Amino acid sequence: MIENSYYSQDVHGPYELHDIGNLDLEEGGTIRACNLAYATFGKLNAAKDNAILIPTWYSGTSKIMEQVYIGPGRALDPDKYFIIVVNQIGSGLSTSPHNTSPPAGMGNFPRVRIGDDVRAQHKLVTEKFDLKSLALVVGGSMGAQQTYEWAVRYPDMVKRAAPIAGTARNTIHDSLFTETLVNAITSDPGFNKGFYASSADVREGLLRHAKMWAVMGWSTEFFQQDRHKALGFSSMDDFIMNFMNGYFSVMDPNDLLCMAWKWQHGDVSRHTGGDLRAALGRIKAKTFVMPMSSDMFFPPSDCQAEWRLIPDAEFRPIQTIDGHLALFGADPNAIGQLDKHLRELLASEV
Repeated sequence: MIENSYYSQDVHGPYELHDIGNLDLEEGGTIRACNLAYATFGKLNAAKDNAILIPTWYSGTSKIMEQVYIGPGRALDPDKYFIIVVNQIGSGLSTSPHNTSPPAGMGNFPRVRIGDDVRAQHKLVTEKFDLKSLALVVGGSMGAQQTYEWAVRYPDMVKRAAPIAGTARNTIHDSLFTETLVNAITSDPGFNKGFYASSADVREGLLRHAKMWAVMGWSTEFFQQDRHKALGFSSMDDFIMNFMNGYFSVMDPNDLLCMAWKWQHGDVSRHTGGDLRAALGRIKAKTFVMPMSSDMFFPPSDCQAEWRLIPDAEFRPIQTIDGHLALFGADPNAIGQLDKHLRELLASEV
């Protein structure tokens, strides 16, 4: 185990931990005493039909979801809904490589799939909160991958689904890019096959990783219009070092790699022998597919191709030049569009 003050209640709290017991993984390993970190907002009503589940994205935790998406008067309004934000396995808050005791932690942490996360989350919401249905499952990026997995795996439980800036089956292009993120970290000699003494030992790899995120996470228009200056950074060097690297450099490399492998291998068609049409055809939820218009990870065309395979779905692209990282909330117009669409989705009959 490695002590890392970044993954703490002070930074990401308040959140609770729930032990779901041993989690047998699709790839053959087992996580013993798997803990899920979750935060709740609002109250569950007597009928238990006002629950919303939000799974987290790569590197994100429940705190950013609270800050950007949840609040009174918003679509995700804790005065109306009981909102559960679950931090994915490997997030650093839930069971992750850095907080798992030897011998199973660090570089020995087992492979985890999106489906493992969703099965774990299902145990949480059914055992802890006795939920039989979810009014909405919504998430961005890897949260969208988990949203799709929920809708395909538990079609009778999910009433509405809102995958934002993500796909149900990862593309070859996106898988290749994710591989470069992985290689940026693992090629650092300080990585030591996942058995470093601290994240600082892998600082060069984490910096390369942050620069790659800068290239693909935003968009060409973002840089053409000097959006980094509008966000308060004086130069590109300032932006890369103090925003992109500042964000990632405090994180645990093994935790990032755990999430990257899941992202890279996300695929709901595993349920149907590789038939994506059959998998998405299982979805009973009213679904809004919401890509970011300038996203280079999950471009609108990839999301649109999947939308056409979902029985009761609408295609609601979000117009923004902030690319994939519009999810961070720096473009108020993009967040306003998301709020509008989510409000309409929640108002729809199911």
